Formats: sequence, structure tokens, C-alpha cells
Amino acid sequence: MNKLAVRGGAGDITSPKSGVRPQDNLYLAVNSDWLKTIEIPADRSSMGSFGKIDENVEKQLMQDFANFADGKKAIPNVSNLDKAVALYKVARDFDKRNSEGAEPIKARLKQLLDLKDFADLKEKALELDKEGLPVPLFFGVEPDMKNTKVNILKNVGPSTILPDTVTYQTEAKDQLLPIYQKQTINLLEMAGLSSAEAEKYVEKALAYDARIAKVVKSSEEWADYPASYNPMSLADFAAKFKSYDIVSHIEGLVGMKPDRVIEADPGYLDHAEELFNESVFEEIKGWMLARFINNAAASLSADFRQAAFPFSQALYGQAELSSGEKQAYRLANSQFSEVVGIYYGQTYFGKDAKADVIDMIHKMIKVYEKRLSENSWLSKATRDKAIVKLQALELKIGYPEKSEEVYNRFKVDESASLYENLAENSKISQAYEYEQLPKPVDRSVWAMPGNLVNACYDPQRNDLTFPAAILQKPFYDLNQTRSENYGGIGVVIAHEISHAFDNNGSQFDEFGNMVNWWQDEDYAEFKKRIQAEIKLFDGIQYGPVKLNGKQIVSENIADQGGLTAAVHAAKGEGDASMQELFENFARVWAIKQKEEAIKSITAIDVHAPGPLRANVQSQCQEEFYKAFVVKPGDGMYLEPEKRVEIW
Repeated sequence: MNKLAVRGGAGDITSPKSGVRPQDNLYLAVNSDWLKTIEIPADRSSMGSFGKIDENVEKQLMQDFANFADGKKAIPNVSNLDKAVALYKVARDFDKRNSEGAEPIKARLKQLLDLKDFADLKEKALELDKEGLPVPLFFGVEPDMKNTKVNILKNVGPSTILPDTVTYQTEAKDQLLPIYQKQTINLLEMAGLSSAEAEKYVEKALAYDARIAKVVKSSEEWADYPASYNPMSLADFAAKFKSYDIVSHIEGLVGMKPDRVIEADPGYLDHAEELFNESVFEEIKGWMLARFINNAAASLSADFRQAAFPFSQALYGQAELSSGEKQAYRLANSQFSEVVGIYYGQTYFGKDAKADVIDMIHKMIKVYEKRLSENSWLSKATRDKAIVKLQALELKIGYPEKSEEVYNRFKVDESASLYENLAENSKISQAYEYEQLPKPVDRSVWAMPGNLVNACYDPQRNDLTFPAAILQKPFYDLNQTRSENYGGIGVVIAHEISHAFDNNGSQFDEFGNMVNWWQDEDYAEFKKRIQAEIKLFDGIQYGPVKLNGKQIVSENIADQGGLTAAVHAAKGEGDASMQELFENFARVWAIKQKEEAIKSITAIDVHAPGPLRANVQSQCQEEFYKAFVVKPGDGMYLEPEKRVEIW
């Protein structure tokens, strides 16, 4: 193996190789044998530690849903779970779906096809939007970043067809857009349009997409979360739409006239008039039709599902479309996510595990508090504020006690088509969101369902969410050593805590308000360290791509703080094995990916690829060098001046 010391270790981290020493490449040393035997399922584009747990959870719940639907198992008394099962039954009835063909979408498709001109669109845009049809005007409701007790109306620009605006400057554009074009023409023809009509509409859709791609934010820009807070008066916002009465549209959507709007993408807003006026009507109509048919296809027949697969396949590389049975479960799970998560948590999440994890979280917060109080580069005033924020963290572990009100409103009509059910509930969901605008923020809402293999920190609620599904091996197991658990769930816990102090989270106080609680000199030093973290990852080669350090910096700061805190927490236990900790940290990030998925995901993901998260962060830990006796000349050796420590 090449003994050149590099960021990420020696050798190609995407190619497993047996016999590698942890001193040269920790990730490959731990995972190569597993990676050689693991297979990517035909309907997935990757498989790793996260994916394996997710696959197991999905199999478990799919079997439960099949048993519920077939009457082999009684549906337990979980609020709205019966509706989720009913939707599953509608979705898996492919005899009915196949016999219906395009019939379920004919009425809504006609609404779009019948649009005559821009005047007609202006008259009907509000109703189309309320129906859930793709009008290129996008609003949402969320807590006000500077006063998180109240909700605010937010505007964002339309999204692009390709994953990121940067993709439009690469050769991938010329490979991917023709696939989307061919797929969309085919879908429109299947829905009853002539070839000439379909070709014309899709040509216009691509022209409109090209306009959008020139003015909306890139993934790197979206990664700067506070930069999406641009409050303006309703009058100033409305002035950007000269050809359309956007105020009446907003009033019609939310049932009131808000004083302000938060613009998430000022670059888009500066060009809003160019994207919504008479001269581009034909492009808008084509774009709406293309978006509609691609979104609707998955809820129609097996033929429509298959016809809508090529673009996704080109983006992510999965060999086959998922089975109808699997899609039925996924649709029910998606529509009733919190309900399914509560069922999963109540059924499969043990009380002993929860108690142990809560204990680890409190220990990790104590470690963080100690490290903050002893921090050498922060003033006492900033340290004290940081500790106040740390102590105010709200914990959400396992699953919520009850699901949100919107699930009570969802309806399932087993005599109606799958598309009609999904469309109706989409309308209900949108109306419910807009209803929240005048109401106080509900801080009890969970960001993730209990059956999701993930965790998160919400800066606007200053809370941590650890769903039940992630609390299993290799992240956590009562039968693993404490050191292994610290290298798994311990790092995850501290990672999420660290988000409170990353480049984005650091701009919010203990109440989730965007307030500057830093001394100026402290923040200047913090920005230097942020820049060092950007430089640490920027330009690293990962398979066919190079990493963008700025796009992934917030997650890398959280990884850095998470691993450091986990190491210190484990050391506090007295008999910790640092080798076990770092090995399990590397095991957590094991993943095999299709090349297409690597390209598409790294274009938009704010996380570094797992293998590099494992190696680069370990390279910055003094305890890693001690545990494996890593020396200059070893592949994992990084010169001390190149190592980054923030938290």
C-alpha cells in the first residue's frame, strides 16, 4: 500500500482490500471483508450500516403490514394505524391499478392541458395550487428564525430537474436531461397525448428548467441555513411579481394577509417576474405538465411505474424498480410516517435500551459542558452562553407519545384509486400547514418518525431527536462493549449536540432564535476554525467526484465535535478500549455505492461520504494515534498542523 500520508488515508477508500492495516486506512482495515461480501439489492443504489438496519426495519414492518391487511394479525390500537393499513391495501391492489391505467389522473391532466394563455393561468393558478398541482410558486410555514414562538410564511423558488444547479455546468447535464426528456414524452403519450404534443410540451419544460437553473441557489448556497432568512414586507415581496397578483394568491392559500414574507432565495426572487409572465406561458405549461406526469406516475399502474423509472435509475444506478409490495408499504409509511413510527417504537423499542441511551445522552452533555467550561479559545462570556444553550436542549428519544393532528384529518377511501387518495391527502396536508401560520409554534412536534434510521438537531427548537430505529447494532446494542457503543451511538449523540455549535447552529440561542450570543473576537476565531474544517475536506477525491468542503462543513464540524466528545466520555469510564471505539466508528460508516449514486448524492448532500467521515475525523484525534501507534509514514498519519479541532 502507498504509504503517503493523505487526508482520508492511503489507497482508494472506495475499493475494499483485505489485509490493510488500520495505521494506513482505518476504514478499509475494519470494513473490507464485509464490503467484499455485501451486495447492493437490485432496487437500491447503495448498501451500508445505515442501509442494512433500514432494510431490516422495512422487512419487519412490511411483514406486519401484510399480516394486518390479510387479517392474520389484529391491527393494534395505535391512532390512525388502520388508515395506514387501508392505504397499503389500496396501493398493493395492482389488479385495480393496472385496470385503471391513466384514468385516475385524466381530470387533473385536463385542467393543465386546458390552460389557454397566461390570463387563464392567472385566473386558475390559486385553485391549481390548492389542488396540489405543480404551479411554480412555492410557499411554506415554519417558525420565525428570530422569534421561534411564532410561525412565518416562507417563499422558495422552484427546484431544478437535475439534483443541483452545478450539475448544469457538467457533462452530466447532456447525459441525464435526454433521459428525462424521453421518459416524460413517453409518460405523456401513455396518458393520451399525441407524440407531437408530448414532444412540444417537454421541449418547453426543459427550456423553463434551464431558466430556473440559472437563478436558484446551489446546494452549497442552501447549506448556509441562516442565509435563507430574508424577511421583507408583503408589499416589497409583491412588487417582485409585476404580472401576477401574488398577494391574492397568498391570501387564498393561507386565509389571511400576512405582514411579512421570508424569502429563502433572494436570487430567485429578483428574477420571479421573468419566471412568471405572459412571454413564458408556454414554457410554464410544459413544465407543469412534465412535473405532474412524473410525480403522478408512481401512483398509477405497473406500466406507468416502470416508465417513470429510467431517470431515477440514471441518477442513482439501482438495477431494478422496487416490487409492488414494497412500494405499497413505502407509500403507506410515507403518508403515515409518524403513525408507523409510533407503532414501530411501541412494538420493537425496549425500555432498557431507552434508559441506557438516555444515560449516555446525559453523560455526553456533561462531557460537552466540561469541555466548553475548559475551552481555551473562548472568552468566559461566550462559554457561559454556550453552556446555557447546552443545558436547555430538549430530548426526543424513541418515538412521540401521540401523532400530530394532521394524521387525524387524513382519509382513505378503499373504493377510490391510489392516486385520488394520495392527491386528497396532499391537499389536506397543505391546508393544515397553512393553518399553522397564525398559531403559536408547537414545540412538541417531532422532526423524524420512530422507524427512521437517523437522528437530528433542530436549531429553531434547540432539540435532539433520536428515533428508535437507529438505536440498534452497530450504533447501539446492550450486548456491545461500552467502548463500541460510544464509537457508534455515542458519536451520533455528540454529533447532534455539536450541531448546536456548528457554523449554522451557532447563530441560534437556547430558545432557537437567531441571535448573536458570541463575543466578536470569539466568533472571529471560530470562523478561522470553520475555514480549517472546510480546507480539511475540500478537494478530496472520492470515487468519481471531488468533495466541496464548504457544502459539507456543518456536518463535518458536528462529526469533529461528536467524535471528540465520545472519546472523552469513553475515557471517563476508566477501562475504555480506544481501538474498539474507533473500529466501531469506522464500522458505522461502511457503505457500498453505485457510481451514479456517488455522483448524484455528493452533488446535493451536506454530509461527507461515510468512509471519509470515518477516516478524516479519526486522523484529527490524538487518541487514534495512541491507540494504533500511528507514526509518520503511515497512511493515516496527518501532520499535527493539518489536524482540526473545534469542539
